[in-house]
This record gives sequence, C-alpha cells and structure tokens, in this order.
Amino acid sequence: MDIASYVLLSQETALRRRMDVSANNLANMSTAGFKREAPVFREYVENTASAVEPAKKTSFVLDYGAVHDASQGSFEVTQNPLDVMIDGPGYFAVEAPGGGTAYTRAGYLKVNDAGDLVTAGGQKILGEGGKPISVPPEEAGNLSIGGDGTVSGKSGPLGRIAVTVFGDEGSVDPRGDGLYSGQAGTELPADKTKIKSGGIEGSNVNPIVETTDMVEILRAYQMSQQLSNSMSDLRKRAIEQLGKFG
Repeated sequence: MDIASYVLLSQETALRRRMDVSANNLANMSTAGFKREAPVFREYVENTASAVEPAKKTSFVLDYGAVHDASQGSFEVTQNPLDVMIDGPGYFAVEAPGGGTAYTRAGYLKVNDAGDLVTAGGQKILGEGGKPISVPPEEAGNLSIGGDGTVSGKSGPLGRIAVTVFGDEGSVDPRGDGLYSGQAGTELPADKTKIKSGGIEGSNVNPIVETTDMVEILRAYQMSQQLSNSMSDLRKRAIEQLGKFG
C-alpha cells in the first residue's frame, strides 16, 4: 500500500469516528442531562526521507479523543417536586456503582425502599460532606427541594443536595449510564447553589446540527472513496503499460 492510501485510510478512520459520535449524540437526544460530545483529532506529520525530496512530509489524521459540550440543556417541566435541574454549572454527586463518587446532571430523583434519596438509576444522591440524604418514612410523601438544594419535609430540613463544580471541564469524563468521573471538584456553598425543582434538564443535543453533520461526514467519506478508486485505476493502468514493455 502506498503513502497516499495510508493517508486516505487515516482520514476515513477519522470520519468513521465522527459518525459514531454524532450517532451517539442523536441516540441520546432525549436522555436527561446528556451532554453532546465532539471528537478531537490531531495532525501527525511524518518526515519521509527521499534522495529527490529530502524534506518531504506526509500528514496523517490521529484520533485524539472526545470532549463534551458542557452548555446547559433546556428545563423540561414534569410537575414532580423531586425532579430537579442545576441552573448553571456543576453536577450532582452520587455514590458510584462499585464504590467511589460519580457525577451526573440527570435530576430524576426518588426515595428508595431504604429511605435514601436516589437517582432514577438507584445511585444515592450525596449531600454536604459527601453523606447520603436519608428520608424518614413519614416524610417521604411530603418532600420539597429548595433553590439552594435543601431537602425538606413536614418537620423541617433533612439535608442539602451537594452541587460539585470543576475548574476544568476537560477533567470530567463520561463513564456511561449518564454518569461522569472527575477529579478535584469543589462543593458549591448554599448561597451559590441554584436548583430548579419540578422539572429536569434535557439533553443539549440539537438534532438538526447532528443530522447535518452526519450528511457532511457521509459526503466526505464518499469523496475519499472516489479518490481511492481513482488511485487504484491509475495503478492498474500503470501496471498494464509497464507490462507492455516487459
């Protein structure tokens, strides 16, 4: 395989990656708190030694990972007092499956059979200091959540939902099931926390943008394939012509 074919192959691999990311974004356009992703690529330049062109260079496309768009989704009203949305930056801290702490923007909350405030996936919501919020049985049907994250029942406050912010959003990585992992997060104080109740944050995916991007990716892939076929035809003709002189 010649250098041009390797370059085209690296481009087609990058296009496949872009298509996978866009398809995943579209698949999660109705997922609460989902943040769209965008792939990141780098140019890899290889110096090719040549007696004719000693400084000749070849550029390849390298997959460098993906970043998520942290912009806020719209507020979707549910009328459920336990459904909440963070109005601004930050994440809800939860007990991660298998131990440790994970983070999420999905605000579907409920009280489990053990009396703990949990997410729709069953992870315990962590309050101030990383402690779960327990709800007595007699309070379960009379809960409200204030703008500062305070969870209250008939007898008064039961705890405050912690909102964690990160100085570098690039350090927050998706880990699946709507959860993120992150390092060096900081809990917001009550006077800085802004939470809306009675609804959840929708996905920030724009289906028109993603569909348009997928069409552009498909066209670019088709063009790359046409170039590859053209080079294959040129090689075939060259071999046929050389064969005549053999």
